[in-house]
Amino acid sequence: MFPQRLDSPLAYDIAKAMLDGFNRHYRLFRLESARAKHRFETADWLAQQRAQRERIEFYDLRVNEAVQRLELEFKAGEQPMEVWQQVKLHFIGLLVDHHQPECAETFFNSVTTKILHRTYFHNDFIFVRPAVSTEYIEDHEPAATPTYRSYYPTRETLHETLVRIVDNYRLQRPFDDLERDAQLVLEAMAGRLSHVTLRANFQVQVLSSLFFRNKGAYVVGKIINGFNELPFALPILHNKAAKLVIDTCLFGEDELQMLFSFARAYFMADMEVPAAYVQFLRTLMPRKPRNEIYNAIGLAKQGKTLFYRDFLHHLRHSSDKFRIAPGIKGMVMLVFDLPSFPYVFKLIKDWFPEQKDTSREQVQRKYLLVKQHDRVGRMADTLEYSEVAFARDRFEDELVEEIRKFAPSQLEISDRDGDGHDEVIIKHLYIERRMIPLNIYLQEAFDAGAQEQVEHAVIEYGNAIKDMVAANIFPGDMLWKNFGVTRNGKVVFYDYDEVEYLTECNFRKVPEARTEEEEMSGEVWYKVGPRDIFPETFGPFLLGNAAVREVFMAHHADLLDPAFWQSHKERILAGHVHDVFPYEREKRFARRQQPAQAEAAA
Repeated sequence: MFPQRLDSPLAYDIAKAMLDGFNRHYRLFRLESARAKHRFETADWLAQQRAQRERIEFYDLRVNEAVQRLELEFKAGEQPMEVWQQVKLHFIGLLVDHHQPECAETFFNSVTTKILHRTYFHNDFIFVRPAVSTEYIEDHEPAATPTYRSYYPTRETLHETLVRIVDNYRLQRPFDDLERDAQLVLEAMAGRLSHVTLRANFQVQVLSSLFFRNKGAYVVGKIINGFNELPFALPILHNKAAKLVIDTCLFGEDELQMLFSFARAYFMADMEVPAAYVQFLRTLMPRKPRNEIYNAIGLAKQGKTLFYRDFLHHLRHSSDKFRIAPGIKGMVMLVFDLPSFPYVFKLIKDWFPEQKDTSREQVQRKYLLVKQHDRVGRMADTLEYSEVAFARDRFEDELVEEIRKFAPSQLEISDRDGDGHDEVIIKHLYIERRMIPLNIYLQEAFDAGAQEQVEHAVIEYGNAIKDMVAANIFPGDMLWKNFGVTRNGKVVFYDYDEVEYLTECNFRKVPEARTEEEEMSGEVWYKVGPRDIFPETFGPFLLGNAAVREVFMAHHADLLDPAFWQSHKERILAGHVHDVFPYEREKRFARRQQPAQAEAAA
């Protein structure tokens, strides 16, 4: 290790330039997040969706700007390692009193790893471990807004307090009837409060920023009474009269987990101190990893950093080996897992069977499409990494041979540190949360004679496809093995190499045979374009089991009709934004005759 001196003006200037780059990034990130409020107020849904997509690109743009500046002004790649170690020490000093230190450290890592060789990717030069605490950070400026607001109602003033909570967000569009909506929220809370003694500390805490996503704005908070805390969220939507309504009241950790799901688009929220928001949200969802909360609020790079730290921690405290993931092997992706770790690792093969007319670059574009799109609770988020090193002795030999056979360009085995311990280095990798593959879930249900489980899975499968259709996504390969079942029973799609925008597909009816020879032919005798889809042909691939077919035809027969797909395509092309709810429809307040517009897919 080099001596820890801080006597290099050059090192300070490099550190200051990097922090300037991060501060510019976070300023633009906050500005775009704050504008979400105006887009919601003016019902500019298409702009809201566009902003959600574009904000994802902000980080990489700012990182590249910072790298270019360091190379141009400081010839950063030519500096000795003594200077680079001092750069990190100066950077730590600059983070005193900073309001986003954890995100600034991640930005530092992103810039530095683009300049230094990977042999220097350790804590002397980058933030493998955090150096600055995020505990108790607050903006102490007199005009600053605190992270959350606390209200102290009595039982008699709770209705009035609910009105005041919503009013304090100062939404610039009138409510249809806020007094009525507050009464509906109060009634929903009554089942949990009516027979409970209100303790001295009874209070309602809500985060100071609304959370915006597509057509929805969400009040997020908790009720505290004695030793008990009850998380809640209030979705605020536009109704058909173009006025605001509170659509329902979500309660408890499970419903908040659904709202902040890894299978949904990222929220926009204006946060001066993101760590304080994450800490508050962790009190509502203690089982949700911090990395997933950072992802959900739009800080995906910080989520990646925390995920990787958690992963390294898990490796240090486990001894099982990476293996080929169980289930049907894919033609495009090679999938492996670590049994003790709840994620799967996916890499793109070097070559594909003839029926897969694609390339590595096209597959990467598909995964990026899903990353930037609204996933409407039906498409798993992915974490993307490059140059990931694993200890060779943690890999089963069979897995190493599988990678060497199908993706040799992605594999390097070396003794990087010269200590006699080989490493497996994967050049490019996607990581997703592990789910039960739907085909395995169904087979287990058949084996157990669990007809109710079969029915639930098939209905959920069809609902998942319809939600993706509403989001302008055609999944491509709709086989059961490409869908998974989450802990709470939701069916989620996770194989993206054939996804297309619905609006770019041509849904056709199979032409009638003109001759007996055509009718009896085992080959397709009619002309098929590259984007032509024939929904009638889905049945033979999906509905071979009689029990599955019965449930599917009772609930989702329209998926076999080209008119279903074409009608959705036409509405999307006409500018319609479909409604997709982040909660069950039966949870909505039943006080409106006309359904309100809800959160919608991109």
